[in-house]
Amino acid sequence: MKQQSFIYATILLAAVFFSSCDKKFEVFEDTVDGNDLPTNVESVTSEALPGQILLKWDVPLDSNYYYLQMSYYDHLTEKKVFEVISVYADSILIDNTRAKYGDYEFAFQAFNKNGQGSGKINVMAKSGIAPATETITATKIELEASQLSTNNQEPKEGPIANLIDGNSSSFFHTRWSSPQIPMPQYIQIDLNEPIDDFQFYLVNREWSQQAPKIVEIQISNDGVNWETVKTISSGLPSAGGADYTSEIFRPGRTFSHFRFNCLETFDNRNYFNLAEFVLYDVDIDTYDPEL
Repeated sequence: MKQQSFIYATILLAAVFFSSCDKKFEVFEDTVDGNDLPTNVESVTSEALPGQILLKWDVPLDSNYYYLQMSYYDHLTEKKVFEVISVYADSILIDNTRAKYGDYEFAFQAFNKNGQGSGKINVMAKSGIAPATETITATKIELEASQLSTNNQEPKEGPIANLIDGNSSSFFHTRWSSPQIPMPQYIQIDLNEPIDDFQFYLVNREWSQQAPKIVEIQISNDGVNWETVKTISSGLPSAGGADYTSEIFRPGRTFSHFRFNCLETFDNRNYFNLAEFVLYDVDIDTYDPEL
């Protein structure tokens, strides 16, 4: 009977021990007096990074701790977080922090193999501003030929309607026959509804291409007064059949008329051609985690 009672007592003690051994120790252990208490880390510093906090420390030369435990209050989850840190580490990166919360308080405590804890060190640190993120959606604007115009249509071939026929084997051509006029020459699109942010896509003619080399991207609300959003002087393709997707333009205002104004071609001719041209209405949804 005594032997059975001893077994039950042993099992009970083991259950109590293992149930208390959470690997992150959701509470700090009380400091225990003794000659072999662990030495805590020293000189804890912080660095504010975008949406992060980097904590660094010095491990004492006479370090005798087995692991390090750090805790802090996470404002996003509204919970206290506990981290167990290796004895070989001298830094930790805290992700998903916010500058708007001000000071974060971090508590450090070293433990030996017996679970005895050193005194705690408390450090105040700030996060850098978490960057905003954007969700971008580009929608092709469906156009009709009546919405397109140019100041120099070639009368013999290459009507401007070919730019929106979905056929890269057809083409639009400004006037190459006499009388020629000098650059600039443009493609104009009159929109049915105003837009603000936008993007365009083009395809060069497959053969005998006279591709634009330098162009102005222009917008207007009355079709008379034009604002140049950007002059593109590099990056446009010269090869036959080559395509190009522009950057997203953010003029900061709406407009209802668009011009692709060619200033110079790769062969320095008084005319240019293209196979396809697409204009996109771009919607930008911005999420600022600091708001």
